Amino acid sequence: MPLKSYGVLAGRVRDRRREGDKDSPHYQIQVDGGGTQFRVAVNVLSAQAPAELLFAADENFGHPILPELSRLAAGFTALESRPGGLALDFIRGNLFPRAALRAMPSVRPGPDNDLADKIEHYVQRAQADSASRLYAFGARWGPESTPDKIFGFAPGNGVHDIHLNQGNSRRFAGDDGAWQDGALLFAFPDQWVALFLAFQNQSWHTDPATGHTLPGTPPAAPGGQPAPGEPDQRVRIVAALVNPVGPAPEAETVTLLNTTDADIGLAGWTLVDRAGHRGTLAGPDLSAGHSARIPVPAPITLGNNGGTITLLNPDGLKVDGVAYTNAPEGRTLTF
Repeated sequence: MPLKSYGVLAGRVRDRRREGDKDSPHYQIQVDGGGTQFRVAVNVLSAQAPAELLFAADENFGHPILPELSRLAAGFTALESRPGGLALDFIRGNLFPRAALRAMPSVRPGPDNDLADKIEHYVQRAQADSASRLYAFGARWGPESTPDKIFGFAPGNGVHDIHLNQGNSRRFAGDDGAWQDGALLFAFPDQWVALFLAFQNQSWHTDPATGHTLPGTPPAAPGGQPAPGEPDQRVRIVAALVNPVGPAPEAETVTLLNTTDADIGLAGWTLVDRAGHRGTLAGPDLSAGHSARIPVPAPITLGNNGGTITLLNPDGLKVDGVAYTNAPEGRTLTF
């Protein structure tokens, strides 16, 4: 079954602690969520091989969830696991390209060369900046009957599962679910920073209802290289006319690029919007090395104030996805 108590914690960083000598180390963060203390436990090493986690950081993060996220009250907010809201889904939410993920050692001698160093860089900055805010997505535990085992505040209270929470190995498949992924988002006065984590044995292609690994698909390989049996980005979303001039209904379009040296038939391919609406493409063939401007099929609606566009192949596997935060009237967005 999916995670219990999924949501997001908003608050100020008060303290931090590295656990480099544990069998399953975490990077621990104490967060003041509107007067209630929480511990955010971030995995930096897997208990299953391969042990190194996959990590991606975006220091100029932009996404349509940010305006609503910034309006949340301090503390933990439970989230419904569905598209169109604040819940995160690494695969369907187009939060970052899979190619950005890199395997990262948990601890290593020297500065700025391991996962704990990377996380600490932003946590330390947030702790020193009173105008900053941390948003930790994951599953809540507590309140407990005893003080917190790391920072000592009472009652014990916290958030964990700060990572991809679908496509798990058989041992942890009971935690699978769509739209329940964890992450750390830092709101600084001049920028948003997002940190994403995944285990190397998790799959990047999952069932949209259960979050279980789709049959025949491999784990998410680090470095953006497609593993055997996984579709590469042979067709890419390169532009979209989201907000055409004139009243609704608007003639929205998406521009697709064939990056290969062979023609590709688009019949049976699917576009998906932020709300999860799906529209099937009827064609035409996409000539080798060329782009085509495709009318957006019903019932898809591309929001003028931000949204996502996802492209699935006929097998239902994600090939590409983009996110945007605004769409000036009559202007074509490029990705």
